[in-house]
Amino acid sequence: MSENESKIEALITEWTYLPDISEKWGVVVTEVRDMVRKRDLIAIRRGPNKSLQVPAAFIDEDGPVKHLIGTLTVLRDCGYNDVEILEWLFTEDPSLPGSPIQALRENRGTEVKRRAQAMLI
Repeated sequence: MSENESKIEALITEWTYLPDISEKWGVVVTEVRDMVRKRDLIAIRRGPNKSLQVPAAFIDEDGPVKHLIGTLTVLRDCGYNDVEILEWLFTEDPSLPGSPIQALRENRGTEVKRRAQAMLI
């Protein structure tokens, strides 16, 4: 396991398989795969079978967590890759407080996007 993989594994403890997401949302699995392909969700190959998995914190009852897709876009515009985005989203930020993903889940997306946009400057 690489250093980046180890860091991500330490930060993110709960993951969800694509078929489980499709079942939860009531859509076919290809729709979830399309979201990953379009980069609306981040999926990492993990486990012994190297299956695609999404951080469970990204998933709400009926879709991705509110403001997640926009935040991912801003972070990619800043030049972050998927591993760096995951690290940023799941690392504690005392100014929020909590991690950016916690803030998104608590519907504080404006604060998170503001911090992400500040990294563009």
